Amino acid sequence: MTDLSQIREHMEVIGADGVRVGTVDKVEGHRIKLIKADSGSHSDHHHYLSAGLIAAIEGDTVRLSANGDAAVLLEEEEGGGGLD
Repeated sequence: MTDLSQIREHMEVIGADGVRVGTVDKVEGHRIKLIKADSGSHSDHHHYLSAGLIAAIEGDTVRLSANGDAAVLLEEEEGGGGLD
């Protein structure tokens, strides 16, 4: 598992295909909390990505194991459920 202590605020999150998914707000538990502006039509609250999606941390970038379009579909709400 990835060392989540390496993830810092404002790091870019990208999919395996290089597509930008969002920006880190912070790490909460075993999930990355994205900034509200990266939550698309749900911009009034934060979305989360499971640490299990992280393939690598490279400099100021968190690279996911899923392509960007798939990673967006795997985002979670604060309570852990999928997006509505």
